Amino acid sequence: MANETTIPLLPCRSLDDVAPFYQALGFEVTYRQERPNPYLTLRREDLHLHFFGMAGFDPADSYGSCLVVVDDLVAIHGAFADGLRAAYGKVLVAGVPRMTRPRPRRNQEGHSGFSIVDPGGNWIRFVGRATQAETGDRGGLARTLGNAVVQGDSRGNPGQAARILDGALARPDAADDPAVHVEALVYRAELALQLGEPEAARELVGKARSVPLDDESRARLAGTLRHAEDLLKALPHG
Repeated sequence: MANETTIPLLPCRSLDDVAPFYQALGFEVTYRQERPNPYLTLRREDLHLHFFGMAGFDPADSYGSCLVVVDDLVAIHGAFADGLRAAYGKVLVAGVPRMTRPRPRRNQEGHSGFSIVDPGGNWIRFVGRATQAETGDRGGLARTLGNAVVQGDSRGNPGQAARILDGALARPDAADDPAVHVEALVYRAELALQLGEPEAARELVGKARSVPLDDESRARLAGTLRHAEDLLKALPHG
């Protein structure tokens, strides 16, 4: 057999929840019906997602998930982030819906990935087809950060991820590699937002900003530093 196509069919509470969110990400609605059963089809280039509505469905109870392999992980994440900023005034980094940022995943053999948690509570997991996997074990804070990412980004357990990182960040050698230190602080700030701790998030972003970086490290961390600004925009006012 050849030319097969598999399309995820995912649950949601309401089509009115998921349609505007995915349209902000650049999807178009290709079909929609309300009766006899709510059904929605979405398309973004070669990526198709279908949704069915369930009255009384709680997104927190969703086990819906799918894996999307893409050629350019950074480009599609950037396009999604721009769409969220245009539609919502910020990148959604906490709550439901939300989007993580590309990070190496220890449970994906070091390949980078990011996830979208949509309004139906479904996890759309993106991984780069051509990304070079991180090899070797740098140990220390870098290894701990990788373990935290597995818990927070892959398994959806920000509390456990925060506990893992807190122990490592408290060690005297946490700042030995400034670039990794910044990555860890910014990720911990993201976890704080997910855990409903905005002041802790603000403090962690401040610490990340204060880490001295050379020009090479600052250029390499451009995405992380922009993400830190997105975290500040996501903080509640007042």
